[in-house]
Amino acid sequence: MIKLYIISGMSGAGKSQALKIFEDFGFVCVDNMPVQMIADFVDICLKNPCKYRNVAISIDSRAGEALTSFKDLLATFILKEKKVNYKIIFFNAIDSVLLRRYSETRHHHPLGKSLLEGIRLERKIIDRIFTIADEVIDTSDLTIGELKKVISILTGIQHSGKRYLNISVLSFGYKYGLPNDADIVYDVRFITNPNYVHELKFKTGKDKAVKRYIEKQKEFKTFFNMFSRIIETTLPRYIKEGKSYLTIAIGCTGGRHRSVFAAEKLAKFLKGKKYNVKLNHRDILHL
Repeated sequence: MIKLYIISGMSGAGKSQALKIFEDFGFVCVDNMPVQMIADFVDICLKNPCKYRNVAISIDSRAGEALTSFKDLLATFILKEKKVNYKIIFFNAIDSVLLRRYSETRHHHPLGKSLLEGIRLERKIIDRIFTIADEVIDTSDLTIGELKKVISILTGIQHSGKRYLNISVLSFGYKYGLPNDADIVYDVRFITNPNYVHELKFKTGKDKAVKRYIEKQKEFKTFFNMFSRIIETTLPRYIKEGKSYLTIAIGCTGGRHRSVFAAEKLAKFLKGKKYNVKLNHRDILHL
């Protein structure tokens, strides 16, 4: 049976963030689904239950008058004919919090009114969904990590496991610029550079000779033991705070020797701890 979560609620209450969390949990997600298209979309899901086993769609006040038929549509097309297991989750927050969030992001209210007027009007429009919601989540005092935990409980999906943190380990060369998407950046230019050893210059940190050269340096061993322990210690906290993607960038001068070896070693270490790890050497082909 298809499991469908219908996400709705007040603008600024966390609907978009919730949809991202569902996506992290492996759901097929569609934002701002027109009410008139729900029945056809469910048909598509039923024809391909393997791909659309877990689905989340969001509906908000922009649907306008179409919301008047929302309840009847669920009863007629989904509950009786489609036999889809669905649940409506309504995200809410108090007005003062919504006002603060809009002020911080400087976004206009989707109804095109002043903020307070827009919020009050939206509550009247979206009340049609609020009154039939299976769950109401007040996000006024929730962090992203706490929101993720609430959603994981509602869906029965355990979010705190290592498999929900996607780690990217990246090597790079400082001479080509810092990576824009890095969460953690570490500099390994303190290690003696193999580039100045003639027989190693045109090799990379993936070659055995370069590995042996770097591993012989006591400073590297001390560094890696400390660095890997710090990463291992902090990763569970990133998961608890709701982090889904983490990029750890390790840099040296050219991005071919020291950073490549250190990134390879860290990726292997994290894989041994059962984390999802992708490894990328951004500048390894530069000479």
